[in-house]
Amino acid sequence: MRIQKLNAHMEDVKQHEYALLNEIAQDSQVTQASLSARLGIAVGSVNWYIKRLINRGWVKVSHLDRTRLQYDLTPEGMRVFSKRALLYMRDSLKVYVSLREKAKLLVSELKQRGITEVYLQGNDEVMDILRLTCIENGIVVLDTPKYIILKSTGQDYELIQHKD
Repeated sequence: MRIQKLNAHMEDVKQHEYALLNEIAQDSQVTQASLSARLGIAVGSVNWYIKRLINRGWVKVSHLDRTRLQYDLTPEGMRVFSKRALLYMRDSLKVYVSLREKAKLLVSELKQRGITEVYLQGNDEVMDILRLTCIENGIVVLDTPKYIILKSTGQDYELIQHKD
């Protein structure tokens, strides 16, 4: 019963709520002003989201003195936070595995065609996966474009034949 309730809540967790849970988990004495600055949202919005988290039973607030508050994740809030983090990691791993398989297929195709050096167009995490796969398979990654250019298109890789 409790897991069903948690799973139902997971769909309701907004990105800003998760970000607030994360910040509160790291520093229970964080102020709404600093949360606003860190997350790039208005102080009024921070206040609204915190009230929502309190009403959901995910955060409790206590007074340190008359002007300072302390926010703590409740056990339910910690479960929601942990579950969301695990779901994010699972989804990220799925994307990584998919990209890695696509990179392996492309590199295998390159090797079958006798291609031993390539230029990688782009410098992001998607291209880092391809770079690693090339290096592991003995394909030289050039610093400047030559004949074969590889680039990412969303969550796929594209081979471009370049003529000098």
